[in-house]
Amino acid sequence: MASFCYAWRAVGYLANVGALLCAAFGLAASAARADDAPPPNVVMIISDDQCWNDFGFMGHTAVETPHLDRLAAQGAVFRRGYVPSSLCRPSLASMVTGLYPHEHLITGNDPPKELDRNVMLKHIRAAPSLPRLLGAHGYRSFQSGKWWEGNYREGGFSDGMTHGDTSRGGRHGDEGLTIGREGMKPVVDFLDEVGERPFLLWYAPFLPHQPHNPPARLAEKYASKTDSPHVARYWAMCEWFDETCGELLDQLDVRGLSENTIVVFVVDNGWIQQPDHAGYAPRSKRSPYDGGLRTPILVRWPGVVEPVVSDTPVSSIDLAPTILKACRVEVPPAMTGIDLVALANAEAHGEPVVAPPVFGSTLAHDIVDIDRPAASVEYRYTVDGPWKLIVPARGDESPELYNVVNDPWEQHNLAAEEPERVDQLRALIDAWWTPAK
Repeated sequence: MASFCYAWRAVGYLANVGALLCAAFGLAASAARADDAPPPNVVMIISDDQCWNDFGFMGHTAVETPHLDRLAAQGAVFRRGYVPSSLCRPSLASMVTGLYPHEHLITGNDPPKELDRNVMLKHIRAAPSLPRLLGAHGYRSFQSGKWWEGNYREGGFSDGMTHGDTSRGGRHGDEGLTIGREGMKPVVDFLDEVGERPFLLWYAPFLPHQPHNPPARLAEKYASKTDSPHVARYWAMCEWFDETCGELLDQLDVRGLSENTIVVFVVDNGWIQQPDHAGYAPRSKRSPYDGGLRTPILVRWPGVVEPVVSDTPVSSIDLAPTILKACRVEVPPAMTGIDLVALANAEAHGEPVVAPPVFGSTLAHDIVDIDRPAASVEYRYTVDGPWKLIVPARGDESPELYNVVNDPWEQHNLAAEEPERVDQLRALIDAWWTPAK
């Protein structure tokens, strides 16, 4: 059997990465179902502010996530997933468009102080989006939870919860943020109404995001597991989020939808809880470190994706093209991610895998220039095998190099010891994107 390899994610560096190049098995993997089989439904579950290891299936000894553990056991677990930005709005925009922040131009949470945030919505209207692309092929789509891009229709969703009216508090989800925290009825109603049509469900609850106000039963449970009340509340929020995921997955089961639904799971960005106050640690959210950028990525598709645990680095950029291929919808050339279904099945069958590098950048929370991403860039990074290079935009800071397999919390900067490797990885980053472009 041929080895499994890809073109690179770097646009223009080698070839377009939308296609898988060399694997007889991999090329067939996404077409494992008959051509006349009904198109699969799609459920995207997106956690909000959660560290990559704060799950039972990732080995955490205190946080209990039995429902996500079950999901992980039934499909592919990519333990070394990454997001292209450790800030929620650009990260979520990349999931729904399959583009990097410097490509879809949604680079920060808020606009420059003098600019009406509605002006920024031109970028989501111009970008390809999963709801629009799938809608052209008969899919209905439902938005719930976190959504920064105005009304759900701006992103192409046919149905949704977020009104996006800034005069009524619309900023990053408004009414959509009640999902999970106040029950699952809007999602259940959508599943009842959709009928026989295939659907895309965006479930991005405001969980375990602050405010960390879990149900009393969970708060009490975790208070006995740590001396920090802040950590206890955060851990309890992680289990509360897991419970809502279980409710959603149960709704698929009782309707007989699970067999023909591809479920993906990812976190928008990381969160390391400070033990002495309610905030997050410096090397987590908004940082260029794995505490902010790394996330497990799960893919379950019964009968198509074989259960496997992978340590191949992958990216949330890969979700959109993976979903489109699964739904037999043409992937736009601008989407340079890889097919995670084919990768999972290749690894499950022991195929040799040549992994492409993962890339990303961290950008300012408040956008400097909504049309010029280079103005907001703070760091760029790549992960290539075990190695991670962080390149700062400021000239008075030096690159940082880590072996994140041996040193997952990035405590030992090896840049001075490995100058050739720094140069090699820096060249990969510059080939992917330089702020001058």
